[in-house]
Amino acid sequence: MNDFHRDAQSLIGEAEGMDRRDFIKAAVGTGFAAAALPVVAQNVIKTDSAGLETGVITVKVAGTDVPVYRAQPAGKTGLPVVLVISEIFGVHEHIADVARRLAKEGYLALAPELFVRHGDVKNAPNVADLIKNIIAKTPDSEVFADLDAVVEWAGTHGGDTNRLAITGFCWGGRITWMYAAHNPKIKAGVAWYGRLTGETHAVYPRHPVDVAASIKANILGLYGAKDQGIPLETIEQMKAALAKGSSKSVFVVYPDAGHAFHADYRPSYVAADAKDGWKRTLAWFKANGVA
Repeated sequence: MNDFHRDAQSLIGEAEGMDRRDFIKAAVGTGFAAAALPVVAQNVIKTDSAGLETGVITVKVAGTDVPVYRAQPAGKTGLPVVLVISEIFGVHEHIADVARRLAKEGYLALAPELFVRHGDVKNAPNVADLIKNIIAKTPDSEVFADLDAVVEWAGTHGGDTNRLAITGFCWGGRITWMYAAHNPKIKAGVAWYGRLTGETHAVYPRHPVDVAASIKANILGLYGAKDQGIPLETIEQMKAALAKGSSKSVFVVYPDAGHAFHADYRPSYVAADAKDGWKRTLAWFKANGVA
């Protein structure tokens, strides 16, 4: 099993009794719309837009219009900026809700659709096709360029990019580590169950463990001890790699959580750990000069 398939298996494995195509349709079929996810949503947190400016903007990157879900306090400028990076399923309602939660805390939250050049994730007929035709064709270099452009946009649209943070989930958790190494303007990050090691190839020439020593920002890693896709020994490898640099990154491993424990739209959700992780996220940003 390659790393792409391992990521997908860990993300969808808990959805017992559900066809994988149905899961993808449920997870990503809403796109940017604020709609419910009726198949798997049992405890969805719904954050309204009262007092916020929300919606989709586009940022042009090398001739491509990249959609970005934006949420921010209405009428405010000089806002700290948080990049919100999705799982392999793109910017669906759960990710948009996370952006609104951050906006309620005073942030300009931006969630870019980083797979836009390679297809519409909600139209993928199954996980294998999603991985083969979209995820496996989205290289880190392309993601970094898109995020650089989103940060630049934020700096001219009410954001204070001297107070820049990033958070991401699963695929986006890995990107959180990687982009922190790429962009020295990142002051803090929170990586939710992002893979730390893996195979190297043209799409992923390096992994977080390979760039750890160059990370300057402080990253909070939130992981589940029961995550079948991220062995605990890889967390220890990452700690050792980080110790060679200056980052004061920290890991929290939840004993009873598996993968995707923050994903409140699906059965993997662990409410207590997700709530604790969110509380830690906000405190981490504040402690590291982002709030």
